[in-house]
Amino acid sequence: MIDLRSDTVTQPTPEMRQAMAQAEVGDDVLGEDPTVLRLEQHVAEMLGKEAALFVPSGTMGNQLGVRVHCRPGDEFLCESQCHIYHYEQAAYAQLFGIATQPIETPHGLPSIEQLKPRVRGSDFHHARTKLLCLENTHNRHGGVVLDYDALAELCAWSAEAGLARHLDGARLWNACAATGRSPAEWAQHFDTLSVCFSKGLGAPVGSALAGPQALVDEARRVRKALGGGTRQMGILAAGALHALEHHFPTMADDHAKADALRAAIADAPHLEVEQPGPQLTNLIFFHVDPEWGTAAEFAHRAREQGVAMFDLDPTRVRAVVHRDLTMDDVHQAGEILQRIARG
Repeated sequence: MIDLRSDTVTQPTPEMRQAMAQAEVGDDVLGEDPTVLRLEQHVAEMLGKEAALFVPSGTMGNQLGVRVHCRPGDEFLCESQCHIYHYEQAAYAQLFGIATQPIETPHGLPSIEQLKPRVRGSDFHHARTKLLCLENTHNRHGGVVLDYDALAELCAWSAEAGLARHLDGARLWNACAATGRSPAEWAQHFDTLSVCFSKGLGAPVGSALAGPQALVDEARRVRKALGGGTRQMGILAAGALHALEHHFPTMADDHAKADALRAAIADAPHLEVEQPGPQLTNLIFFHVDPEWGTAAEFAHRAREQGVAMFDLDPTRVRAVVHRDLTMDDVHQAGEILQRIARG
């Protein structure tokens, strides 16, 4: 099976498994796991932040990011297709009593003009708007890299408007690989951000929340309340460290493979590839002509012939390229998809 469902399906490499098996460990709840401490320091330095906190998942990282900026009755602004709003069960409401205002955009980045009327102040009829959340790269908008200059301008305006900024940077590493900008260059515009190790980087589990020391300390406290306090976590942190040191420098290879698959799909009849921006990464979205059938039918046929993908709505399919795929796998997948489209 050529698995294009997600970049979360990657397997740890033998070298990563060895690093994990040999990891020096301690009790992380007591602050005594040396490998976790090394990872947190390394991530904080890469992102140009005072501190970082290792957490089990990207969802927890994002929810902690929302929570340290907002209290019950507060609200945050976000893009309507973002992961925090679309895929995290409204945990901010379930767990913390925080509301949100989602804003529709064409490519994942709201404009200042869209946000201005959404910021609500001290009127006791309203929730208090405290935070802006962005996502980069943006999953449901095609793995697109947000425009850097527009992002910087938006974040500067948000700061002037009294809004904190949190970035869901689960695939920020891909944005760095696509643009040549460093993680710290992207991160400088945000108070907090979460980054993921278990997607394109290929680690088995884990994310991190980074930001000022005081906010990370608060996040550590909330992490404990959510059941995220772990003991000998260094075994997992070692996988993340190995991924940052050995896999991050090669992530552009996944983008090249994605370009090849994108071109193959574009050449197929009845399929239309989304091109949401000039800088594309490892996610590919395409539409199935209703005259051929539905996206679900196409994905089912593809799986029968050895290519696994997700259909997202009646016409839209997502394919994700990752480090476990070779260029031969990508060419084979492209040929299979073309054959199905012609069928």
